[in-house]
Amino acid sequence: MVAATEVQSQERRGGAFATSVDHVSRFLGLAVGNLYILCAIVTLYEVIARYAFNSPTQWAFEVVMVLCATAWMLSAGFVTLQKRHIGITVFYLMASDRVRWWLDLFAMVVGVFALYMLISDTLIRALDSIDLVERAGTGWNSPLPMILKTVLVAGLFIYLLQLLVNLSRHFQSRALEVGVLALTALIVLRYLIQIGHHYMGGDSFFGQIDEAINAFGNTVLNPREYGINVREYGIGVVSLGIVAVLLLLMMTGMPLGIVTLIISVVCAFLFFGPKGLYLVSTNASGLLEKYPLVAVPLFVLMATILERAGIAEDLFDAMSIFAGNLRGGVALQTTIVAVILAAMSGVMGGEIVMLGLVALPQLLRLKYDRKLAIGLICAAGALATLIPPSIVMIVYGLSADVAIGDLFAAGFIPGLMLATFYVTYVLVRCNLNPALAPTASEIAAMQGGETHGLSRDRMLAVLLCILLIACVMGSIYAGIASVTEAAGVGVFGAIIVAAVRHKFSYELLRDSLANTMGVVGTIIWLILGAVAFVGLYNLIGGADFMRSLFAGLGLSPLGTVFVMMAILVVLGTFMEWIAIIFITVPVFAPVVRDLGPELGMEPSWAAVWFGILFVMNIQIYFLSPPFGPACFWLKSVAPKDISLQEIFISVLPFIVLQIIGMLLVMFIPEIALWLPQMLNPT
Repeated sequence: MVAATEVQSQERRGGAFATSVDHVSRFLGLAVGNLYILCAIVTLYEVIARYAFNSPTQWAFEVVMVLCATAWMLSAGFVTLQKRHIGITVFYLMASDRVRWWLDLFAMVVGVFALYMLISDTLIRALDSIDLVERAGTGWNSPLPMILKTVLVAGLFIYLLQLLVNLSRHFQSRALEVGVLALTALIVLRYLIQIGHHYMGGDSFFGQIDEAINAFGNTVLNPREYGINVREYGIGVVSLGIVAVLLLLMMTGMPLGIVTLIISVVCAFLFFGPKGLYLVSTNASGLLEKYPLVAVPLFVLMATILERAGIAEDLFDAMSIFAGNLRGGVALQTTIVAVILAAMSGVMGGEIVMLGLVALPQLLRLKYDRKLAIGLICAAGALATLIPPSIVMIVYGLSADVAIGDLFAAGFIPGLMLATFYVTYVLVRCNLNPALAPTASEIAAMQGGETHGLSRDRMLAVLLCILLIACVMGSIYAGIASVTEAAGVGVFGAIIVAAVRHKFSYELLRDSLANTMGVVGTIIWLILGAVAFVGLYNLIGGADFMRSLFAGLGLSPLGTVFVMMAILVVLGTFMEWIAIIFITVPVFAPVVRDLGPELGMEPSWAAVWFGILFVMNIQIYFLSPPFGPACFWLKSVAPKDISLQEIFISVLPFIVLQIIGMLLVMFIPEIALWLPQMLNPT
């Protein structure tokens, strides 16, 4: 509410131009969210055509890529207007208001520079592609590359415009506001000059001005003009410098997408001169062609529809049959619901909030030990990172070039193993100390014999929900459908479940699409910046350097993996999981592949095994004090008398169980690899 009021108050400043940009950003953001349902429709059509009529299409893949890329890029203005970009704000929030003002100013100035430079190059690439009507070269041969490059420029430009508007509002001085708006006009004029040069030639008025600007830029921004040659320092020193700058910028609270993007731009200048921007824009545009990434918004949309349809409450009531007369049986019921919710969503934050709203009040009302109940909710909710369809696994698979279906299969048994650990721990403690939890008969006595059953429609909705999960995951495990196809079908399965529960409506679909746009929009620019950064770092020899560095440690293969896990633990104390993935996985995964034969595994399976260890490590990070996101999510919906300190203390035993589970998978890889190897023996 406070954030919304702040945004509304800012909109009253900046004049007609700034207000117009705000309206365009908001309209585009909410409008492009509807493209995700079109993606699901096209995907469903392809699945039916292929499997029901044996008539696969040649156009569905390319249409879905265009729709998703458009939604990702054109939501940039909305996310920037709402200030929803992901950043590390721990130290930022500790600073005074004055220091925060300066940090915000620094972040916006750096962002404007990075986006301006990137657009300067991507615009030329897009215009060349338009002239050639660049096509995909597939059976349908659509102009997919041309559209994706054009959409990338549009998204970057909207992002830049909204960031400039935000910057103008940052100043209290009217003169400085006008100055920023004047800068905006100059930037737009610069791009118009580039377009004029492209279409009218170098001899035209626009061509001469553009060449003069380029000559000036090549002189000012070329490090060799100042006698700077970073290659002389060696990749080791350069890597230390990059890490230092990366961490320093992250500590300012700057959006992580801008952090990785500005480092990519600066590294391109330092190593290749102004023409190195081509490498950054190529890596960025390559992201939009990654078809498996389409599964992320579709799984988020499926989970959001089910959540807003109130299925969590139905599941909790329906799973009461598992409680029996066990002491602590409701904890078993809660864990089973958590596993089902994890298989529904793949998004941990939403699952913890749902469990916090549905299960925690019930556990506290039945006089369960507070710490036991709180710890169980956090730990069980975090299973969404490990039990498919995990969004963390999808992003890891894209970053490590690992089959996502194999990761999903590999995470299933470790996820159930952790759930079993949680249940066993709770039941053992409750039976050793009966005061920690009641039995079913004691609960009935407390409730005066009152029972609450499910209506026929609600029970049918639960059964359909479980069937939906089985079909989505089963089709992936059996190799019948790709991850993206299964996600698309899952969206319509979620709509059917909501309809059976009499909850489906236009408002539910609209809100679900808007939520999906916001969730995906906050991470896509981070992914884009990270992909650009990692691609450039590998090009300057970073990946080879890291391989040689780990090889030079003289450790055993498992010792090397232990070091990697320790690095992840340290990074997890202050960095977002998605940043950790894109910074470490492109470096770690090739090293683990090389170690595969020494670990007794094929290189491809070693990367899958490491992926499960990675995800389990991230799961520990989600719970770990002092910055564990799961604890903060639960605090946001927990009763007011539950303090953050109490939550941190409550999760500690479950963190120990997570560490035990991770060590078991590390020393017994078959726990993770048995199922995917059985399903995919080749």
